[in-house]
Amino acid sequence: MITKDMIIGDIIRQHPVTVQVFARHGLECYECQIADLETLEHGAGHHKLDIEMLLNELNSSLTSPT
Repeated sequence: MITKDMIIGDIIRQHPVTVQVFARHGLECYECQIADLETLEHGAGHHKLDIEMLLNELNSSLTSPT
């Protein structure tokens, strides 16, 4: 389960499927140097995204069939 206090880079490394969710919202976190330092909550706030909506989408991507 992905939580708002997780580091973005860790999320992407542990769950590569989440790159699609980040990209859908215009977040190219997989190319960002700050991804290894920034929490999901901070990143969402910086990009003015609703953290709960982003969390729901990220966690849903983990259970969606590929």
